[in-house]
Amino acid sequence: MATQHHQHHKGEKWSAEVTEHSDAMDLEDGVFEQDDPHAIALSLKRSAERSKRRKSEPYQSAMSMLTFYINRAGKNLSEKHRQVLEDAKDELRKVFGRED
Repeated sequence: MATQHHQHHKGEKWSAEVTEHSDAMDLEDGVFEQDDPHAIALSLKRSAERSKRRKSEPYQSAMSMLTFYINRAGKNLSEKHRQVLEDAKDELRKVFGRED
């Protein structure tokens, strides 16, 4: 039985593949490349709230996509950009009113 895999185009980053073909939600272009944690959080919030493809509530979908990206990028992320993305988690909690 044949399995279907997305073909990676030469030079295409896995992150582009994930954001183009993920069933989780439709993301704004370049959301994870931004240097502003608050801007990343707002973009993810907008995407989660308008997505028809997400399987859970918007906050959980947005946080899951951000965590997934951080985990998949792994060693490919600079320490500086990893910190921006980690800070975006805190910003996401704030923009969704989930602060403790």
